[in-house]
Amino acid sequence: MQPRRLLITPLLLLYCLALAPAQISPGEQAYERYRAWFTQFPPNQQAAVTPEQYRAHLQSQGLSASAIDEQIRLIREQGPRAEAQRWNRILTSQKPSFNTNPNAFLVDMAKGRKPGTALDVGMGQGRNALWLAQQGWQVTGFDPAAAAVALAQKNAAALGVALKTEVTTREAFDFGDSRWDLILISYAGGREVPAQIERALRPGGILIIEGFHRDATRGRSIGGSVVFDTGEIPKLFPDLRVVRYEEPVSKADFGQEMVRLVRYCAQRPE
Repeated sequence: MQPRRLLITPLLLLYCLALAPAQISPGEQAYERYRAWFTQFPPNQQAAVTPEQYRAHLQSQGLSASAIDEQIRLIREQGPRAEAQRWNRILTSQKPSFNTNPNAFLVDMAKGRKPGTALDVGMGQGRNALWLAQQGWQVTGFDPAAAAVALAQKNAAALGVALKTEVTTREAFDFGDSRWDLILISYAGGREVPAQIERALRPGGILIIEGFHRDATRGRSIGGSVVFDTGEIPKLFPDLRVVRYEEPVSKADFGQEMVRLVRYCAQRPE
């Protein structure tokens, strides 16, 4: 079995939230336990975590071989759905644990730009997509969390703006070529498909990313997909011209604690 076969790449793998077992299925319970264990690894080690390591962990907890086989089967078969369900619960909660206003860095970087076509990668419940649409952008967003996307559409209707949405993953989405004037990746990764993202920007278009700096992982569990090293992001997009790059200590949209972040805005040359 290859190391990544069992690994569920998180969309916004941030803080491990406790869930009451009665509220979720056995498969989701198995995934939550795996997720809590997995996110204890430093972000730079998470990609190398293997199923054999998790098996050894479960053995150390006293589980029988058959029980371990069942846990791993549930994670393998239901992990992607369980991750989407997790974010459906988080993003549609009546008491949100995240910033429901548009991302401040996005607002700053989009200020004064002529509206065009915008893509919100990992749009969640649409806080950023809705703001862009209200500014006159033609917005497309996608996320595998179907309930969150449905909430975005409901709120768009209430606000009288149009959103084009897809319930899909980053791997399945067609970014296209020279298609977008603005691409936003807010706490939703950024290093997974850099060449596709560069091609997808129109000449003059901008890419905006916000995530966690590695310093933010000290004392807390944050998944590697949204954690970046010092100066890492500009190197991921060598063909883009950096407009603004910073690594401030600021309140994170997810977790809402004062931690070190990374903020990146770059433009495709015209």
